Amino acid sequence: MDIQDIQSIKQRFKIIGNNRNLNRAIEIAVQVAGTDLTVLINGESGTGKDVIPQIIHQNSSRKHKNYFAINCGAIPEGTIDSELFGHEKGSFTGAIDTRKGYFEVADGGTIFLDEVGELPLATQARLLRVLENGEFIKVGSSKVQKTDVRIVAATNLNIPLAIEKGKFREDLYYRLNTVPIRIPALRERKEDIKLLFRKFATDFAEKYRMPAVQLTQEAVTMMENYRWDGNIRQLKNITEQISIIEEERIITPEILKNYLPNNNVTSLPTLYKGGKDEDPLSERDILYKVLFDMKNDILELRRTVKELSENRNVNIQHLPEAQNITPIDATVISSTDEEEDTFVYVQDEEDAVVSVHEEESLSLVQTEKDLICKALERHKGKRKDAAKELGISERTLYRKINEYKINL
Repeated sequence: MDIQDIQSIKQRFKIIGNNRNLNRAIEIAVQVAGTDLTVLINGESGTGKDVIPQIIHQNSSRKHKNYFAINCGAIPEGTIDSELFGHEKGSFTGAIDTRKGYFEVADGGTIFLDEVGELPLATQARLLRVLENGEFIKVGSSKVQKTDVRIVAATNLNIPLAIEKGKFREDLYYRLNTVPIRIPALRERKEDIKLLFRKFATDFAEKYRMPAVQLTQEAVTMMENYRWDGNIRQLKNITEQISIIEEERIITPEILKNYLPNNNVTSLPTLYKGGKDEDPLSERDILYKVLFDMKNDILELRRTVKELSENRNVNIQHLPEAQNITPIDATVISSTDEEEDTFVYVQDEEDAVVSVHEEESLSLVQTEKDLICKALERHKGKRKDAAKELGISERTLYRKINEYKINL
């Protein structure tokens, strides 16, 4: 396929750009159009993946049949099987009549499944059967129906990673990926950014009846060095903003930077527990968590000191970081505050004795009780999940519930 044929396809489908990878994607699409091979298009959001299925359909023998573009991510999980495969009357609440699905209506044509990575696993199994045998069953029916449909799929997800996480079927991936086509991101098409901006600026000038905006060479360089996470969609939106808002028609880097989001912003870490259905911890909960961890550290230190006190021949340097501790020459050190925990260290010429007063602090006890109650309330009484959040075993949590007489 020569360059003139590719340019003809671009003009027909209004594709702007001369990038080599883009030309290669168009060339592959035209070559496979005459076959029934399944095509999987991969590319970031906003790169224009929806154009490739149209090229395939219009250059195939199915061009006079139906073509459907379906956004799988926009259809609710509970109704997607009905949308794709149809349903029988009375098969579920609200099914007041028999309905044909896309695979039945598009028989002999082409179906473009956009965001195919968002399909539920159950629907993936149904789709795999269509790809392998051309068979499907309507929701609520037991009758197997046949269909002859060309499937073109697209996704912006990392499918191999989704397979590892168990969110996508490996056998379906290999069945869809018969012919892979990759659409390059806009940041990989720097030479096309100026052409795309000029096209969008001209279109908006005609739409809003105003002179078209133009970029200085410095502004063009600034755009070429920008990351463009939203790709062509983001470039189009920014061009429209500039065309409407700016009175100056010559756009300089000083003007342009007001419309380009800062991609160098770093996100600070935040404390978050649980899955997507749980609320973030409040500031009070975070403080409770910190105090609870501190209490565990104190109890661990008490146990260590008590073990050392029971061994009269132990050397104080066996304690962690003890090499930085200077022994105190004293006969007796005592505390007059009986409500607080007291650590007493006594050393004379013969031996060292460490005694510990192990009265629980009422404030820490109450804090621990409150934290346990909050965790149980957050997880609706599920001890296993609450124990996991608190960082303790389920058995320890059960003992604490009985100790504090917490009512579930």
